[in-house]
Amino acid sequence: MDNTINFESFLKVDIRVGTIIEVNDFPKARKPAYQLKIDLDELGIKKSSAQITDLYTKKDLIGKQVCCLINLKPRQIANFMSECLVLGVYNNEEKVVLLQPSKNIKNGTPVT
Repeated sequence: MDNTINFESFLKVDIRVGTIIEVNDFPKARKPAYQLKIDLDELGIKKSSAQITDLYTKKDLIGKQVCCLINLKPRQIANFMSECLVLGVYNNEEKVVLLQPSKNIKNGTPVT
């Protein structure tokens, strides 16, 4: 399967650094998840649903910087509108590990 994209297509992807400022349980989600509020500085606060309950507690997540895809079409998940996608990778146990900068970065900074 050839899933190669051209550079112009890549430039359309808008990934930014943001800080998680609020975390709530999401009991209406089909799979265990949190409802997150992420501060993206001048881009505002975006909401996201994230299935990251296996490796992260709500307390762990407050103040954590993450990488978010912010120009994805909003998606209704149960009674919640997810406005961005928090990025992560599956580890060997099939649990999501968040992608995040190794140093503190200004919220809203684009990933290049």
